[in-house]
Amino acid sequence: MLAAMCRELETLYPEMVRIRRDLHMYPELSLQEVNTPQKVADYLENLGLEVRTGVGGRGVVGLLRGGAAEKESRTIALRADFDALPIQDEKEVPYKSKIPGVMHACGHDLHTASLLGAAHVLSKVRDKLRGNVVFLHQFGEEKPPGGAKAMIEDGCLDGVDVIYGAHVWPALSVGEVAVTEGYAMAAGDLFEIEIKGRGGHGAQPHLTVDTLVVGCQLVLNLQQIVSRHVNPLEPAVLTVASIHSGQASNVIPDTCKLTGTIRCFNPDVRQLMHEQIAKITKATCEAADAVGSLVFHKGYDAVWNHPEQVRSVEAAAMKVVGEDKVKRVEPSMTGEDFSAYLQKVPGAFFFVGVGNPEQDAIYPLHHPRFDGDERAMLITGKLFLHLAWKELG
Repeated sequence: MLAAMCRELETLYPEMVRIRRDLHMYPELSLQEVNTPQKVADYLENLGLEVRTGVGGRGVVGLLRGGAAEKESRTIALRADFDALPIQDEKEVPYKSKIPGVMHACGHDLHTASLLGAAHVLSKVRDKLRGNVVFLHQFGEEKPPGGAKAMIEDGCLDGVDVIYGAHVWPALSVGEVAVTEGYAMAAGDLFEIEIKGRGGHGAQPHLTVDTLVVGCQLVLNLQQIVSRHVNPLEPAVLTVASIHSGQASNVIPDTCKLTGTIRCFNPDVRQLMHEQIAKITKATCEAADAVGSLVFHKGYDAVWNHPEQVRSVEAAAMKVVGEDKVKRVEPSMTGEDFSAYLQKVPGAFFFVGVGNPEQDAIYPLHHPRFDGDERAMLITGKLFLHLAWKELG
């Protein structure tokens, strides 16, 4: 049966490509998705699924009830995201984005088409499923607070026993699948610091409180947090990504603004970094008679993959792509709000290769020329089929 299901998915490949390219040409930004969720809902309704729209705001949830389900049957959830990024598409392909400044640069169009293909196949064998499948099509993954938390609060995981999600990964060649047990992706928060002092003439610095100098000193001082306060055995990153102050070459500015991000896995390290940023900002500013204000914007928690579900992904991937193409990889310091689902139910988040130099699919996620080998959709879809059949077949 599983082999027949995979063959059926292969016959759907042209349709999956069509869906993906349509989404790629008409992307919608996080928390602004209107047409995309409607397209997803229409497709799922045509398959005869029970469909909820506006879940958590803009999410779509499709429920496929197995015909062989019993009272104690299990329910598996499969998730894809569908929001795009504020990036100008610089590829020269027929399906290039038609929306200025908006692009599917993170592969969410590939995710969505893969899951819709899997839903199509599973809907044809619903009478043989000894349980239910929930298809989670999520909005707003790219922009905290994200869509996962809101969809969970709106009941998208009610009755769900296990969940899986996939992300395309250009660092992997098409045909490769990777997974990490335990911590797989980092928690990430943003911070903004504003320093206020006393501006004046560039020739009279003694009459000023030079916020630009304070800001530069603060950048250096903040680097001591990871190197001198975090246990060297705990991964952590602190990056000051922007500093803005002044406009004229002979005027000392009275304000300076810094922004940056922190990344780590351990919640205790996360709290430590918050505390140290606040402490060092206050001390650095006070030492120069300046005033500093700090605002944190909390991002997503770390993605923690459950061991049993990691093994399930590996077993499925070995059947789909072969044992030599399945990898265990180091955790990534990038973030994902799939973490919210994994805090509620067991599951795993895995990576599917889309890299292919022959198709110029060599650019990283969030790059203006990002693209992926579309055959990865077949691999992702087959993995979803294997995982669903393991639970319900």
